[in-house]
Amino acid sequence: MVVALALAGLATAAAAAWSSGIIERPPVQAQAKESYGWSDKNRTYLSDAQILQARAQGVLDRDVRSILNVPKQMRYGDFVWNDRNVPQGPVWIRVDLKSQLISVFRAGHEIGTAVILYGAEDKETPNGTFPILAKIRDHKSITYDNAPMPYTLRLTGDGVSIHGSDVQWGRATHGCIGVPIEFAQKLFDQASKGDQVVIIHEWGSKQRNS
Repeated sequence: MVVALALAGLATAAAAAWSSGIIERPPVQAQAKESYGWSDKNRTYLSDAQILQARAQGVLDRDVRSILNVPKQMRYGDFVWNDRNVPQGPVWIRVDLKSQLISVFRAGHEIGTAVILYGAEDKETPNGTFPILAKIRDHKSITYDNAPMPYTLRLTGDGVSIHGSDVQWGRATHGCIGVPIEFAQKLFDQASKGDQVVIIHEWGSKQRNS
């Protein structure tokens, strides 16, 4: 499951950060000079031109104003969370199954990223855009022997969710998206019912909408 992948031909800074694979997110290639009324050396701000390019190439379906800089290799169980000075606004979540990364955005700024677990071949995690249907802080799986699923964000009627997991190499889920428990708690506190979660496997793949 551990692979270092790069999606060829994606020239934007956002694409450079997101397509890095689960071991390392490479440095972005350019920094915008725009001012948002606050600055943070731990993030990169995207220019309007970069955002337009990403939209034109189909890399993004919404504006992303800044992304987190991740200076070291990310391994299973690692995450970065930084919402310092980020204004309040709409929250959405992007899950890239191919690179095994989750990104959380608020008001167009990335505030969290982590390495994930996802479904094995017999219980694959679906592609698509899903609203958060329910939040359950102390959930246990009815189907899988009361397995703990802390900080559950339910995405589908058949139980596919984002939830806290012991994220280790070689593990998989039964279709859910497993994230480190501390990250799951931060995400649970940030997200609301109705917020959108976009799950992709690779760009250009067909997505199921729910």
